[in-house]
Amino acid sequence: MLQPEHATSAIGHAIQLAVAPVFLLAGVGALLTVLTNRLARIIDRVHLIEQRIAGMASPEQREADARATITLARRARLIHWAITLCTTCELLICAVVCVIFISAEFGYNASTIIAALFIAAMVSLIGGLLCFLREITLATALIESLDRSAAEL
Repeated sequence: MLQPEHATSAIGHAIQLAVAPVFLLAGVGALLTVLTNRLARIIDRVHLIEQRIAGMASPEQREADARATITLARRARLIHWAITLCTTCELLICAVVCVIFISAEFGYNASTIIAALFIAAMVSLIGGLLCFLREITLATALIESLDRSAAEL
């Protein structure tokens, strides 16, 4: 255990080190809000299409709705992966903060563990952002295909 004066300064230093990861937690948390809202909108859209298919839709409309549902399922899967990866990032950042405080309390040099956890968190965040980008690409492609279909009519 550290001397009381040294322990206080070590904890103060740990708090300083933990500030940046905490801001990262807030940023990724905001991204998770965006992702969950997009997933909710996709689910709402699928329910709307299911209701329309159950009604008296023409065969052409049913086929178009089936294609839209497949695209929406792909988008939902991508958003699911983005949420999973961003949540993993959040958990890893929380682990970084915990290790910072544990190492400060026990006087242990955990810089390698902290670096590994932080790198893993960034890789998870990059993966989540790539999934999000791909989902946006699919959403844009769907809108463009609807515009082309409307122009043909």
